[in-house]
Amino acid sequence: MQRPHRARKARSAQRPVTGADATASLPIASSRNGSSALVSLGALAAGFGMLGDSAFAQTAPPAPAAAASSPDAPALPRVTVRGDGERGNETLRVTNTKIGKGNQALRDVPQSVTVVTEKLIEDRRIDTLKEALHQTAGISFMAAEGGEEDIRLRGFSLAGTGDIYIDGIRDPAFYDRDLFNFDRVELLRGSASMLFGRGSTGGVVNQVNKVPLLTNVSEVNATIGSGAFTRFTGDFNLKTGENSAIRINAMKTDADNYGNRIDKEGIAPSFRWGINTDDEFMVSLFYLKNDNGIHYGIPWVRLSPTTTEQGLVKIDPKNYYSAASDYSAGMAGYGTFDYTHRFKDGGILHTAVRHGNYERDQRGGTLRFFGTAPTQDTVTNATLLTRGTQNKIQDMTTTYVQTDYSNKFALFGRSNELLSGVDIAREEFANYTATLPPGVALDKNTPRTTIGTPNDGTSVNESLRGRLLNRTFEAKSIGIFAQDTVEIVPKFKLIAGLRYDRFEGQYRNPTVPADDRGRTDSLWSHRFGALYQPSDTQSYYASYGTSFNTSGDTYNYDAPGSKAPPEKSRNIEIGTKLDLFDKRMSARAAVFHSTKYNERNRDSPTGQPLVNYLLSGERHAAGLELDLAGRITPAWEVYGSYAWIPSAKIDKAAFDVDLTGERVGTRPSLTPRHTGTLWTTYQVIPALRIGGGLNARSSQTPNRNPAGIAAPRFITGDLMAEYTINESATIKFNAINVTNKLYADSLYTGHYIPGAGRTYSMTFTGRF
Repeated sequence: MQRPHRARKARSAQRPVTGADATASLPIASSRNGSSALVSLGALAAGFGMLGDSAFAQTAPPAPAAAASSPDAPALPRVTVRGDGERGNETLRVTNTKIGKGNQALRDVPQSVTVVTEKLIEDRRIDTLKEALHQTAGISFMAAEGGEEDIRLRGFSLAGTGDIYIDGIRDPAFYDRDLFNFDRVELLRGSASMLFGRGSTGGVVNQVNKVPLLTNVSEVNATIGSGAFTRFTGDFNLKTGENSAIRINAMKTDADNYGNRIDKEGIAPSFRWGINTDDEFMVSLFYLKNDNGIHYGIPWVRLSPTTTEQGLVKIDPKNYYSAASDYSAGMAGYGTFDYTHRFKDGGILHTAVRHGNYERDQRGGTLRFFGTAPTQDTVTNATLLTRGTQNKIQDMTTTYVQTDYSNKFALFGRSNELLSGVDIAREEFANYTATLPPGVALDKNTPRTTIGTPNDGTSVNESLRGRLLNRTFEAKSIGIFAQDTVEIVPKFKLIAGLRYDRFEGQYRNPTVPADDRGRTDSLWSHRFGALYQPSDTQSYYASYGTSFNTSGDTYNYDAPGSKAPPEKSRNIEIGTKLDLFDKRMSARAAVFHSTKYNERNRDSPTGQPLVNYLLSGERHAAGLELDLAGRITPAWEVYGSYAWIPSAKIDKAAFDVDLTGERVGTRPSLTPRHTGTLWTTYQVIPALRIGGGLNARSSQTPNRNPAGIAAPRFITGDLMAEYTINESATIKFNAINVTNKLYADSLYTGHYIPGAGRTYSMTFTGRF
């Protein structure tokens, strides 16, 4: 997962390359990066073992002053270098981001931002987006009926994972995302519809693609690990001209994974020209195909015969009980054209066009106990399980066009920074029913599996199933926004932004035309903020932002949903971003209050037929987030992320709690009070670097808040050791969940998906 860079010495004595040093080592303008955070290991483990939240960002250290020249020396020509010079494969700390549109210093963004850098991805051996999000606080996961994860941030759904982006362009929630072509993952917390349009109640996840660099460097990684795991990645960068370069990233991963197999491959070529000129272009392609197993979950079990409380079945977390013929296959393929024009006055106009096709084919099913449900003490290896059949087959075609303009200028004697843009989207969704020919039956329960026989090899011929189109959804949207940051007086800035969105959705049932339905929504979104920056190492902010979710965000309209206006939410936040230890460390702290104040509910009184959804619900979450990231000493680096949400409540709910499950006055589901992660490394000798970390989460309830069910709190630990053979080769050893802790990672009303058990891996990296 490393980006190309020159062969380097052991990281022991290396410090993040920024400013003038970066431009000297890489003659390219736009390196991308990540961020970090710190919290002491003892503080994380104490008081439930979590302290430290996301990442932050501050300004890069200033370039060293040029040596004074003699008065008689001839004037040197002025050299302009574009780019922030950050290199995410060398540091856990980041100072700039593009998640807020344009390239901004993180200290100028009036909201919480966490960045998982490429170095953190490499150190903790992260392959997927879900694994990356485990390195950020405030995140939880719902195990949805289709097997995919519904990401929650601060307790709010990211619009059914629709609030995920790649380079600021929406990325449909249709596949198991792999990070082989990404520099970093950025997380913007809080309402953000002013920037991104529909969705973004809890926040936004942005994946940043690797781009061609003006250098000739390549890197290959080969990993072997537990569960017959093998992974190969290649990152090949070639300078093709004075201002052009090509880059190709490729990946192949295979594993038995104790029955939950992994089989995926991807390739992502890109060509960039006009680099560092007024007109820069890039064309890129991305292709990812997977044919993996599908872990649909384990049923909850009563703790004892005398209680209704339910917990986890005491099994090895690696156990896999789905049929051998169950699978989660998918494909994501898209092409992107980027054009950037830099005006003489410093303005930047960026346009991106992306067209993509996505496929999902999932064959799986829920696991339930057969017969009378046992208790935790009476579950044995002979306890029988029943495999269900819940299949999902979907296709999607998308086209996105975005144009953003940014500039700094003086108006009425005041410094202004403008962000503006327009985006257009067309999304065509198709859903299919898996059908069987007359007289054909597929039985995954003969023989019936047991707790003691995971991965028993039971298989059916899934190729016998056909597919029948049962619904389509076409979504068209346009959004226009503008934001201005004005320096009222030195060190004090005000921010105001406004966006208009129009979303049109059309649902069609090909077998029942009378069910066709659609609606159009138009909304305004706002963002206001204030920044106080007394020095280049301190930034304090307060902000207010709104967002909305349409009833068509999940590409479906039932009859009530087609009549329901969008939900709305707001986020109020006060925070600070600081540079510490001579700018080797960045820190972030924020308090927030997020409210969804007209939540969509099935509000028919008990016993009366459901006619419409009503926007009568309301919930809130309020808390504290802390981040630290960077180097305490040149040899000691730390990343930490912690979120504490002491106040979260369902303020208003539906009449019929059987339909929603969340009663007034209760804590919302999937909203743990504490979440945290910590990672630290130390360069013991020039050739050896060691590291370790913790991930932790307090107790939480699954969706609908079923009575008596709560996932227990947990803490897991990871270890790493990296040995540098020479400037071109390293070997890294990772141990994940070293205690083989059993915990519920993704939750659903009737089941949970355990977190990964103990795994070991070794990675060889070669650079040339």
